[in-house]
Amino acid sequence: MGQSFKTASPLSYDLLKEYARKNRKEMTQAEQILWESLRKNINSYKFRRQHPIGDYIADFACVTAKIVIEVDGEYHNKPQQQQDDLWRTNFLERNGFRVIRFSNDEVIYNLSAVINYIKEELSKTEDEQ
Repeated sequence: MGQSFKTASPLSYDLLKEYARKNRKEMTQAEQILWESLRKNINSYKFRRQHPIGDYIADFACVTAKIVIEVDGEYHNKPQQQQDDLWRTNFLERNGFRVIRFSNDEVIYNLSAVINYIKEELSKTEDEQ
């Protein structure tokens, strides 16, 4: 197995890495829009896209601030997906990450509010340190 990052599950890292690479090539419109803002290092924090954490792949993660950002499409409204999202959020929170969720529409139609909210969350991280 190749070099893995400390947040990924060692047993599934290679599979997650390949899946994450595929997801980066096939981002949704909302993910592309948000990535264009996040890649500029908001408040000097670096974000990664499609980053493996445990057995999950976060849409966006700032490892140093321990923040995960998820951009949810319509299928996240289905009961089974909501349960899966809850398990995922609980796992990430147990591992010290704060999870922020936005809908595709929030990102597409109100990006400035989304970015401002992310900046507020990053400021909380700075206050805690």
